[in-house]
Amino acid sequence: MRSMIPDYLAEALGEVAADTTGETAGYIPELATADPERLGAAFAMVDGEVYGAGDIDTAFTIQSISKPFVYALALSDRGFDQVLAKVGVEPSGEAFNEISLESGTGRPLNPMINAGAITTHSLAGPEGLQPAERVERITDGLSAFAGRRLKMDESVHASEMEHAHRNLAIAHMLGSYGVLTGDVRAVVDGYIRQCSLLVTARDLAIMAATLANRGVNPLSGERVVPEPVVRQVLSVMFSCGMYDAAGDWATQVGIPAKSGVAGGLIGALPGQIGIATFSPRLDSHGNSVRGVSLFERFSSDMGLHVMEVPAAARAALRTHHVVGSGPGALRVLQLQGGLGFAGAEKVVREVVGTAHPEVRVALDLTRVHSMDDVARRVLLEVVRRLTLDGHEVYLVDPEAVMPDPDPGDGGRVTVVTHLDQAVNAPDADLRSRPQ
Repeated sequence: MRSMIPDYLAEALGEVAADTTGETAGYIPELATADPERLGAAFAMVDGEVYGAGDIDTAFTIQSISKPFVYALALSDRGFDQVLAKVGVEPSGEAFNEISLESGTGRPLNPMINAGAITTHSLAGPEGLQPAERVERITDGLSAFAGRRLKMDESVHASEMEHAHRNLAIAHMLGSYGVLTGDVRAVVDGYIRQCSLLVTARDLAIMAATLANRGVNPLSGERVVPEPVVRQVLSVMFSCGMYDAAGDWATQVGIPAKSGVAGGLIGALPGQIGIATFSPRLDSHGNSVRGVSLFERFSSDMGLHVMEVPAAARAALRTHHVVGSGPGALRVLQLQGGLGFAGAEKVVREVVGTAHPEVRVALDLTRVHSMDDVARRVLLEVVRRLTLDGHEVYLVDPEAVMPDPDPGDGGRVTVVTHLDQAVNAPDADLRSRPQ
């Protein structure tokens, strides 16, 4: 059976592809020339499985998506007290390049706006680093999040530095309050180098999944930052990551997120998934138009709003075994717990990744206490595709946790209340719920 998740992503891309509203980042000449038709989306699960569709391997600069990751590095390198003394955590309600500083102290309101991000850049690595050493620390750190060595786009860096007047003005203001010390132009240059690192949507999905996985890269197994740092970063992303659209995002999408003016957008849902999209046309807030639409769909379709997700689903698949032998053998997948998308995805992967010589397959829901709508739809699609592949499928559901088990066009399922009924079929007197 082929996984339906890439099909879902391709379908979602097809639905937003016709939207040509928005513009590329015209204030940076190198970004203004980006191909506006590029479009891709990737899911990275917390155990390293990656799904994607579209332009997920096209390189573009990370831009402001670097902010939460460098914030994480600064918190790890300098500690909470030193970083919070210089950068707050309050939403600004303003655009990313506004000079949002606390009255009296000059402290930037949060690390997701440019004033805060420039300050955070200066705090990465141990004290006393030279500017080039700090950039190297940040490159190493972001590469660890991505699971591969990232490179810099020198032409984008040069283009942005040539037009960095506002960032330089912000930095001089920070310097006047003592928030920045030393050569403020060197700090801005380093910050723009940080933003000029090249990534792909696949990279960004893994970076987001590293946050979702409590700071451990799901591909390399490396702990990149400590768990308390991840909690702080995701909290600030949730309240501040989408700039002056953060309130709408938190209520409508509900996924800690960060955007970048090259067209990237990431979201990290703790314990479940990292998501990344890429589409260069931006709205008035500086967020990818089609990326925002995709995230709205993902949240709605998959029940990913942070306020409504079920318990973490690492152990959704309890056992996978075969009962009996010969032509009557039954392959049993026993599920457990509360199932959402992440749990259902593990079932999909188990079915896709295992050869099934047995004609008969059973999904045993006896130990499942709850199931959201997206898990129900994913599991029914598994049933449908198994049927189309020639399998006879049973659903063991004594408590009717899956309502209306209709697998759709071409699918067929026999619902029973006990596994023995499936084991002994077709001789047993099976009691199927109406379809």
